[in-house]
Amino acid sequence: MKYTRLGKTDLDVSRICFGCWQLSPSFWGEVPVGPWADSVRAALELGVNFIDTADAYGDGHAETELGKLLKQDGTRDQFIIATKFYWNFADGPRHPDTTHDYILRACEASLQRLQTERIDLYQIHAWDAITRPDEVAKAFHQLKQAGKVRWFGVSNLNPEQMDLYRSRFEVSCLQPPYSLVARDIEARELPYCLNHQIGVINYSPLFRGLLGGNYKADSTITGNRAKGPLFHGEGLRIIAAAIEKAKTIGAEIGLTMPELAMRWTLTHPAITSAIAGVRKPEHIKGVVKAAEAPLDQRTWHQLAGLFAQAKAEALAAAK
Repeated sequence: MKYTRLGKTDLDVSRICFGCWQLSPSFWGEVPVGPWADSVRAALELGVNFIDTADAYGDGHAETELGKLLKQDGTRDQFIIATKFYWNFADGPRHPDTTHDYILRACEASLQRLQTERIDLYQIHAWDAITRPDEVAKAFHQLKQAGKVRWFGVSNLNPEQMDLYRSRFEVSCLQPPYSLVARDIEARELPYCLNHQIGVINYSPLFRGLLGGNYKADSTITGNRAKGPLFHGEGLRIIAAAIEKAKTIGAEIGLTMPELAMRWTLTHPAITSAIAGVRKPEHIKGVVKAAEAPLDQRTWHQLAGLFAQAKAEALAAAK
């Protein structure tokens, strides 16, 4: 496993990050905890030292299960733990909340669920339309002074939103979506992070599993993903055809489709670590090779062009 420094922090993280979004039943359905726990153990054996979760994943479920496992195995100090806050699910219907008092409460609740005394990277999960940057900064200062949080980051924010926070506290990391079929952040967010030495940990590098190479043109994809234009009908047929071409490219350099898709994102100089969504050991075992080396210039652009065209055709067909 390769490791790299996360932005301006003192955290040396593995280039593959273990993602816990899969323990969010409302999106992924019920995921058996046993195989998932074995996946965490497998990740550690493979050199993965970075885990990303959120209090919103299953309304505390993911943090609780992770905390129980790390306590049971005695492996808390072998991992760098990142978690997130934003969704207040304790005070009635779930709603965004970035108020000072809520941040302190949310952090304390996450610490208890994770059974740890500190969070290595604490992230704002999304932009709050009525955000209170001074309150956020005050809460963050208190948490750092108390030793409960080491570093702070944001998720799903644009440069202007990050500027608003950066004028009040250090933003060490951005967590955005990024994959062969979701490249919007190449224009602004990634150059911004490079310029300001902000780490980037991208989620959905396999685009919710679509780029894993397991779906065919006639596959039936259910759940929340089925609503997306690339997951059904003509859109899926076009993307599936591009994936078959990509598999051939990957085979020439000894990579499976998941490894190829992950390595493509990791090749971008702004990307610190790519988050792998994991439910069972073979998922993490099937992507760690992606971190060994970058793609060459020609292959990176060949894949970028292939999927840019396929996505455009797929979206046009869905209209």
